[in-house]
Amino acid sequence: MGKIILITGGARSGKSSHALATAMESYECRAFIATAEALDDEMRERIAKHKSERRNFFDTIEEPVDLMAAFGKLFMQTEVAIIDCLTVWLGNLFHRNQDDAAKVRRIIDTFADELKARKNRLCDLIFVTNEVGWGIVPENRLSRDYRDLAGHLNRRIAEISDQVVLCVSGIPVEIKRQFSPQSAWRGEAAARKFEILNSKSETNSNDQNSK
Repeated sequence: MGKIILITGGARSGKSSHALATAMESYECRAFIATAEALDDEMRERIAKHKSERRNFFDTIEEPVDLMAAFGKLFMQTEVAIIDCLTVWLGNLFHRNQDDAAKVRRIIDTFADELKARKNRLCDLIFVTNEVGWGIVPENRLSRDYRDLAGHLNRRIAEISDQVVLCVSGIPVEIKRQFSPQSAWRGEAAARKFEILNSKSETNSNDQNSK
């Protein structure tokens, strides 16, 4: 246990669907930690849609702010928990802390440090997040603070993740994988691919040197 997967991407890129598919394919006892709050009709509609997608295959915990407390509510037999999503959680932190970016950053860093320290004592975790910094620069300070801290949050979680997946147009693209016992089932194939690429690189280099 203790494996962390981060799934990122743009809006409607297939992140949540990939998270659900990963959990359904590889685990029997699953949990879903929902960070969204039903504050308006649109959010209520989205929450209802997500609930219908995961049906009764997941034990659901609703926690908009204290993710560590949510981890403590997981059943002992839980094998994996999906946290959907980090960027909604970030928005909740801004709202609960009067849009104080410095305070929110400290909360993020404290969470990331504690997650790293407790990683091997937790079940496997699948974090869903969004890439929000690929567009134009927002015109107001609060939006820029949110964008910057979303990038910081994603970096902190990616640093301690065993696997990071970027979803593009519904296609999951793996951009990081740690070669650890938890990921050994695909590690050998990846290592062979690396050896082949390295061998080709050396061959091309030798060919150029011989000319």
